[in-house]
Amino acid sequence: MIVFSPLFSSPLFEFVLATLFLAAAFSLYQRRERGLMRALFSLVFALVIANPTITIRETKPLKSTVALVIDRSGSQTLSDRPSQNDRAVEEVKKKINALGSFETRVIDITDRNDEGTRVFTPLRDALADLPPEQIGGAILITDGVVDDVPKDAKNLGFTAPLHALITGHARERDRRVELLEAPPFGIVNRDVTLRIKVSDQGFNDPVPVTIQQDGKQIATIRAKPGDPLTVPISINHAGPSVIEIEAEAARDELTPINNRVVTTIEGIRDRMTVLLVSGIPHQGERTWRNILKSDANVDLVHFTILRPPEKQDGTPVNELALIPFPTKELFETKINEFDLIILDRFADMALLPPTYFANMVRYVRKGGAILIAAGPEFAGAESPAETPLRDLLPAFPTGTIIESEFLPRITADGQKHPVTRDLKGGASDPPQWGEWLRQIETGNISGTSVMSGAQDQPLLILRRDGEGRVALLLSDHVWLWARQFRGGGPHLDLLRHVAHWLMKEPALEEEALRAQSDKGRITIERQSMNEAVAPLTLTSPSGKDKSITLEPKAPGLWQTTITADETGLYKVTDGTLTAFASAGPSNPREFQDVLSTRDRLLTLFES
Repeated sequence: MIVFSPLFSSPLFEFVLATLFLAAAFSLYQRRERGLMRALFSLVFALVIANPTITIRETKPLKSTVALVIDRSGSQTLSDRPSQNDRAVEEVKKKINALGSFETRVIDITDRNDEGTRVFTPLRDALADLPPEQIGGAILITDGVVDDVPKDAKNLGFTAPLHALITGHARERDRRVELLEAPPFGIVNRDVTLRIKVSDQGFNDPVPVTIQQDGKQIATIRAKPGDPLTVPISINHAGPSVIEIEAEAARDELTPINNRVVTTIEGIRDRMTVLLVSGIPHQGERTWRNILKSDANVDLVHFTILRPPEKQDGTPVNELALIPFPTKELFETKINEFDLIILDRFADMALLPPTYFANMVRYVRKGGAILIAAGPEFAGAESPAETPLRDLLPAFPTGTIIESEFLPRITADGQKHPVTRDLKGGASDPPQWGEWLRQIETGNISGTSVMSGAQDQPLLILRRDGEGRVALLLSDHVWLWARQFRGGGPHLDLLRHVAHWLMKEPALEEEALRAQSDKGRITIERQSMNEAVAPLTLTSPSGKDKSITLEPKAPGLWQTTITADETGLYKVTDGTLTAFASAGPSNPREFQDVLSTRDRLLTLFES
């Protein structure tokens, strides 16, 4: 093939060519001597500046590419589908190779990130480097459970033929549980409602469904396939509650994996009611009130005893500006409505009869909580230690009041306890906070001293009694921190931690086992007041047990992280404490519907 590549730009070349043509024509017209020579010269010159070249093109036919898309997702591992897959792949490759004019591009599809089976996006990406005319077609080997089917064939990215070989069998059976509705949160001591549905295509017999909460079976119900079912769940503690719902496996179904769903409901406390009784007005009273008022989760009931019995002067009650102290209502009728009772510099003062103090003892042992913030009254004859409350006290006054500067310090036990371990400024020696000026001396310690004060005396003592809890703060000078005396201190964190530990905040438990799953890894954490913790037993979703050894992370805290090799609920225990973690999606999309089908692809093939 001859190709012209003029030496000049197109307009100039055309002008020169026209000039030569006219000159040659004029010479021939005049029939002058050498006119023919001039015409031949013009022709040769025109050919030279036209720069003709001869191009010889050698072509070789290219093979068309056929995309072989192999579905190797989770649903393709069921029954005999893997062998069907392998036989189909081998047979298709053999037939394509036999044609000679095609080459095969294999695309393996797996399910990741709980997106189900995505076939067409990887197919388009794999063929993106080929011109459309070189694409000979695509063959899908799949069970038909595809989650990214284009609505129209125009969206495929090519116009070549598309074929699909469907694995599986015509009369497959699979029973599954669907979680239609599950709240992420629930109020402690109230019920939440889950909605589920059992699907069992072609079968209508009621199916036994087992419900477990935190590893314990709480109910067995019967569900009719196809009908939504409401399941009430009682949230009985703060923190995560792991709920498992499992339908009994059918004898001939494809897989029991989708017979179970797992969901986690975070138990949160409703607004907690705190009774603050201030026995004598003092500088620290406002500190307690401000802290409790600033807590959005607390409803505060505050009484200050401004007119104790010994100050009666005969003034008629109807002329007093003060309201009567509702002792019967607070300490008998409604005592169990309080989550915490704080006695701030409270003294007996003949205000309460012994029966009311006995009521407080029963209240604590049945799950209530009392915090005693002691002042000088605690060391006197009207001390709560002289009432039935003595049975709850973690320490008893010696009668001595220490009036001197001292730095509150976190004890060895306090370094392990979540209430005091992370107090800002407490880890250094000396602590980076201000001094207090008064402390009540005590003896007969029966609780855990987490802070010490003057003369190394216990300053803050925590104790469990029955199902309840007691805290004893042996100084009324915490308000100095709030007023930034000598630099102040973490009064807000300290008092809030103590109050929430008393009200059983899960994050502040001194003996706790926690497990949390994130991105295929499970973090296990053990909080303990002991010097060492025993190995844990980890039970996988398939029932396999494994011993786990934890590494120290901080005083009183051990931790480790493992890879979750299976999808489902993991259980970890030390024989006393138990925790659960759900690895992977609670209801994997890949296994929500595993029956082989042509229906999802049919609309594409018909478009």
